[in-house]
Amino acid sequence: MRSAVAADRARAVVASVTDPEMPMLTLHDLGVLRDVVVQADGRVRVTITPTYSGCPAMATMRDDLVRALQDAGFEAEVVVSLEPAWSSDLITQAGRRALRDHGVSPPGAAPQGGPVALRLLPVRRDVRCPRCDSTAVELTSEFGPTACRALYRCTDCLEPFEHVKEI
Repeated sequence: MRSAVAADRARAVVASVTDPEMPMLTLHDLGVLRDVVVQADGRVRVTITPTYSGCPAMATMRDDLVRALQDAGFEAEVVVSLEPAWSSDLITQAGRRALRDHGVSPPGAAPQGGPVALRLLPVRRDVRCPRCDSTAVELTSEFGPTACRALYRCTDCLEPFEHVKEI
């Protein structure tokens, strides 16, 4: 029973850690949190998956998870797993609402059917303005503050906004 309580407590701690680039999302809501295991020796092993290869936020995610678990009295290690690959479809409904509530357009459905082809021209996405819900939007930059976000402007309300790319 004691280990079940510890596992529940460790999962609750891990579930509260936010993404360093989009702090309105927890790592759980972002879909990068894969597993939380309390081992027989009491050490917590957390498995996360990057949103894309080379994501610069991974080190901060790892450090934030270890710090939160240590603050709660756990010894922790964080393991990065590349399989199965992360997809923007893993963002929870609560995460999509949080993005929208913070003025960021959540991703549409991720491309299906294998590897994503490299395109040198802008990709047409199903994007809605998070402020007025209009589909009358225009791409202003394929890259925003992070490589996983693009910049758009609504041509109805004229507000700029970020869009999380479909991966």
